[in-house]
Amino acid sequence: MTTVTVPRDPLAIAESWFAEGRSVAIATVIETWGSAPRPVGSHLVIDGEGNFEGSVSGGCVEGAVITEALDVIDTGAAKTLEFGVADETAWRVGLSCGGRIRVHVERLG
Repeated sequence: MTTVTVPRDPLAIAESWFAEGRSVAIATVIETWGSAPRPVGSHLVIDGEGNFEGSVSGGCVEGAVITEALDVIDTGAAKTLEFGVADETAWRVGLSCGGRIRVHVERLG
């Protein structure tokens, strides 16, 4: 028997985690230029323990976004992050695809 894995909707997961009483942040790709690994509207949800679901970059900048999301959860202050090929941080975290992305991170609730 073949098992098919259905991708889970990050926004539904965020809603579920929030209903469980977890602190949750949502990261959303709001703009891309050139070659970008994920399209505008892609989501990554993060809880206060660092658990996450979804993707904003196909894996190449998730770690940096998760770190910033934990700060957003703690402070409540939303942030807009930018990663690009000319950005030293992007090279360090692996965004070498030649494009740039902007990701908005906000705390749920």
